[in-house]
Amino acid sequence: MADPAMSVTPYWELAFDADGDPGGRGRDRLLAGVRERGVRDLIVFAHGWNTDRSGANRLYDRFFAPVPRLAPAARVGYAGVLWPAMRFSDEPIPDFPRAVAAEPARRPVLDKDTRHALLETFPGRAILVDQIARLLEQQPPEEAELEEFGRLVRTLVEVVAPGPQALFAADTVAEGVPQSEPEMFAGSAAACEEFARALGELEASGPQQGFRIPNPWDGAHELLRQATYYAMKRRAGTVGERGLGRVVGQLAKAAPNVRVHLVGHSFGARLVSFALRGLPEGVRTVKSVTLLQGAFSHYAFAARLPHDARAGGVLQGQQNRVDGPLVCCHSRHDAALGTMYPLASRMAGDSRSATALDMGRALGAKWGAMGHDGVQAVPGTHAYTLAGALKARLPASGCVNVDASAVVRRGGPPAGAHSDILHAELARLVLAAGRVR
Repeated sequence: MADPAMSVTPYWELAFDADGDPGGRGRDRLLAGVRERGVRDLIVFAHGWNTDRSGANRLYDRFFAPVPRLAPAARVGYAGVLWPAMRFSDEPIPDFPRAVAAEPARRPVLDKDTRHALLETFPGRAILVDQIARLLEQQPPEEAELEEFGRLVRTLVEVVAPGPQALFAADTVAEGVPQSEPEMFAGSAAACEEFARALGELEASGPQQGFRIPNPWDGAHELLRQATYYAMKRRAGTVGERGLGRVVGQLAKAAPNVRVHLVGHSFGARLVSFALRGLPEGVRTVKSVTLLQGAFSHYAFAARLPHDARAGGVLQGQQNRVDGPLVCCHSRHDAALGTMYPLASRMAGDSRSATALDMGRALGAKWGAMGHDGVQAVPGTHAYTLAGALKARLPASGCVNVDASAVVRRGGPPAGAHSDILHAELARLVLAAGRVR
């Protein structure tokens, strides 16, 4: 498959399957093309939830568009990572017009596009998808049916052996034992009720405020969404380490003078971070990493956790594989990562007297995402506002938190500003992190 026409050139696609194996001839075109085109700086972007190839490339095209103007003398090349990431049809994506992206979700029924996406993402499980869709449509009142729904969802997202993806689910490890699977599957009825309350409170605090009695089947729809994201979390780590990391290593051998700058949005941020773990020994061609609203643990790079000195992040020390800074953009307006992510990461049996939003915030200290509050528990991490980061000379190495709330701020419930990343200021930050001039 040929690389698409883009407003920036040269541009290459890097496609991977769910296990990180490169598809087509994209890798070979990239390895040969960077030499032929005299590329000095290669910016590699990994999307979060865009499954569609054309949609992902539109995102890349719009994000990259300011770069030639911002760095006119630089010899920049561009690469877009394509990986099979499920997207619910009501999930906002960065390059949709806001009027379309802000359309209210029609929960809890599964629409045709989402059902098709589930079938493509989890092949061979059509019966399970049909059963899940039927329960969401019928919304039976019995608690036992919510528990059955949770069992079906858990079965849907289970890893099919043999395969490497089970090794890439954890964000933290303790004494060699991976983090357990989220508890949202244990007691599915309670989890559905909690998600329903959180959704209701997010909607009540949004632009179109109002109150309605939470429907547990709204929460069931969110349980399915979050379980699917959990499966994509595994997949992003797999594609990063086994796919992109190896390709960057091959590029270092084929074109050792090319400086690589990794950029990722949402789970794409997780993907490019795991790529560091997949770099061959001695490779130092990655000159910067920029994480845009990263949907993984803010402790992923920590050697020790504040609440458990025996445990550390699954990527601890990997920031040292970057011959430059690892920049984490975060925003307090990202409701998806500030509330829903910690609830889903650890559906704990906390007091039901607290609101779901308050519970999400309380859990955030332990189960929070770096796209909401930045890299945590890594000594020496620098912190800037976005304006300050663009004025300063960023550190030459280590972790750097950048509060991007000034621009990453627009979006409706339940995701909030999670996909609001198409800003020239963020493109400038990528160039500043890699010292691309």
